[in-house]
Amino acid sequence: MTRLPSIPEDKLTDSQLAVLQAIQSGPRGKIPMTGPFGVWFRAGNIGNAIQKLGASLRYETVLDETFKELAICVVGSHYKAKFEFAYHAELAKKTGISDKILEDLRHNKTPSFNDSRLKLIYQITTQLLDQHSLSDDIYREGINEFNEQGMIELVSLVGYYCLVSLTLNAFEIPIDEGMNDPFND
Repeated sequence: MTRLPSIPEDKLTDSQLAVLQAIQSGPRGKIPMTGPFGVWFRAGNIGNAIQKLGASLRYETVLDETFKELAICVVGSHYKAKFEFAYHAELAKKTGISDKILEDLRHNKTPSFNDSRLKLIYQITTQLLDQHSLSDDIYREGINEFNEQGMIELVSLVGYYCLVSLTLNAFEIPIDEGMNDPFND
């Protein structure tokens, strides 16, 4: 049960309506106002700034979609953010992330990776979440593999999805109908 009751569209303020229109006219399209967007559209200018950052990180980076989806799922699992993990696990599967990797993440186990780049994405993301920084070795590996721009984008992506996860958890945003609760074991 969410802590925020739904708002009928005809009751939205001008700034709320502007955020809603910005989200739905952007690269995400006409998505429902569920998940974090159901929170952020209420916050006017801040909500708009957050959704713009998210759109840029999802659709305008040099990082491969598989790398982004793995990092997002690692963050969602870390925070046990049900909506985030359920939504992005489906996207991760479409990019080639295996069910076994997603199950390991869901159960807080370290996955085995056949691709050294996926392993590095996992290591970078978990170090940022657990240690709030990166070791010199992992930093150097990340720069060598993803270059400076890729590392900046990856760290920004992890930070953004920490915001997403905390938003979902703080406001007790439920999963959408048809989604499976990933942490209901």
